[in-house]
Amino acid sequence: MPAHVAVIMDGNGRWARARGLPRVAGHRAGAEAVRRTIRAAISHGVRWLTLYAFSAENWRRSPAEVLDLTGLLRHYLKNEIAALAAEGVRLSVIGEPGRFAADIQADLAAAERLTAGNERLNLTIALSYGARAEIVAAARAAAAAAAAGRLDPQQLDEERFGRFLATAAMPDPDLIVRTSGEQRLSNFLLWQAAYSELVFLDVLWPDFAETDFSAALAEYRRRERRFGARPG
Repeated sequence: MPAHVAVIMDGNGRWARARGLPRVAGHRAGAEAVRRTIRAAISHGVRWLTLYAFSAENWRRSPAEVLDLTGLLRHYLKNEIAALAAEGVRLSVIGEPGRFAADIQADLAAAERLTAGNERLNLTIALSYGARAEIVAAARAAAAAAAAGRLDPQQLDEERFGRFLATAAMPDPDLIVRTSGEQRLSNFLLWQAAYSELVFLDVLWPDFAETDFSAALAEYRRRERRFGARPG
């Protein structure tokens, strides 16, 4: 069983378009898929779940769609966090939450505080997240530490560099799942995905069900993870 599963939730717009609905309907249906996925992760004993909810590139979408997405996030924080806390879910955020409105930032901080002691599932939401920006920020932090005398540049290796990443407190994902049939990482966890198993599913995100989560886990179990070593 993978300790850490990360999901690129893709296909909301296509799901809505196929039904003649506005894109926001796809995002709302996608929120229901988030609930199903959290329950599935808990039932399968996955300890870490990371969801790519809002990429740094999503800010380039139309103002109306950005407004819909941020409104949905605001609704989720107001109505779902108590249930997550009751389920033993610990919520954390990576990315640039400071780009969101002040009330959303406050609700995110409150949600992290409320769930900080939970241990059943570590749920990480990637918001305004871009892996390249994360790596650049880590490089700047490492350079600042070296300039301040806290880090010997000659001692900087992959492990030490990883401590400057937003995911420093997390294990790297064992499995990354992307829905909608697209087969790319889209600037998601590029450093951390070096040896992740990748599973691409044809299902659109709003239709993602526990059976799809189980199918991804089954495919993961069929893989032989060698981390660059030759097969035995």
